[in-house]
Amino acid sequence: MPSPHRERVICTMLQNFTYRHEEPFQLESGEWLPYIELAYTTYGKLNESKDNVIWVCHAFTGNANPSEWWNGLIGSGRLFNPEEHFVICANILGSHYGSTNPLSNNPETGEPFFHDFPFLTNRDVVLSFDKLREHLGIDQINTLMAGSLGGQQALEWSISQPDIFKEMILFSTNAVHSPWGIAFNESQRMAIEADESWKKRNPKAGIDGLRIARSIALLSYRNYETYNRTQSRDEGQINFFRANTYQNYQGEKIQRRFNAFSYWSLSKMFDSHDVSRGRGSLADALALVKAKTLVIGISSDVLFPVEEQRFLAANIPNATFEEIDSTYGHDGFLIEFEAMTKAIVNWRKN
Repeated sequence: MPSPHRERVICTMLQNFTYRHEEPFQLESGEWLPYIELAYTTYGKLNESKDNVIWVCHAFTGNANPSEWWNGLIGSGRLFNPEEHFVICANILGSHYGSTNPLSNNPETGEPFFHDFPFLTNRDVVLSFDKLREHLGIDQINTLMAGSLGGQQALEWSISQPDIFKEMILFSTNAVHSPWGIAFNESQRMAIEADESWKKRNPKAGIDGLRIARSIALLSYRNYETYNRTQSRDEGQINFFRANTYQNYQGEKIQRRFNAFSYWSLSKMFDSHDVSRGRGSLADALALVKAKTLVIGISSDVLFPVEEQRFLAANIPNATFEEIDSTYGHDGFLIEFEAMTKAIVNWRKN
């Protein structure tokens, strides 16, 4: 008979799995993937009544371990902890971290998909999530929570399957991706295209362009005040600024952990986001959400400005909007843990 202490350790351990859907998977575009794999993690233990599920959707270049990049919200002693909750997060289709992506093997050719990888939308991702949910035998999800690209997917899922979710928490996201956001993404793709290696069928194709693309992205994730505070220049300085070093460091960092094909694919996924597609107006689509919803915006976010979160809260039934005052811009939803925790706790009291 295992000791109570050992049972607690087992239940709170982060576990990694891969779900494989062997049948052809039809995409919103009409194209097909011959199969799909989803790398996912679970954290905690599903209780007998199966009412402690917390489903997390990760952001653009995130992975399936939210206790790594959301460790102020998820983890032992945090608001969403494995002692009480069963946390699930799946790496999205197209991403670099274990799920089917452009570097996965195409059984029709015997080599990676590379540039032949089909166009994906958030609706394709949501359909794959639902396949995983069914595979895990989960009928109800207590809390669906996500930010940015993941927030778009959570919103799409709550509209397409409104009876599954009890509550939803959205951070720094929108109902339709803006021309402003699309322009940022196109500029990043232009940087990848300008890399002479991009046309090669090689896992490292476009890697130098990816470095520049990430540097462009950082400008939308932060803002003027953030750079003034974190990358300030020294008095009398005329060259070799902190901002120079920071941009290069971030570009080199993404080169070490991601690939240009996935980056390209997921940026196009961002652009396609529009919950009203085939559903009438944005208001018509948002009215389909049944989950009690908290929408959190960051005051200085220039990529997903708070007007977009106010719109969500105004059009989702039983929704509340909370604005967090922060100078961290879009990245605030990955940093302002204390304020976000407080907002969630207060919302749940009402």
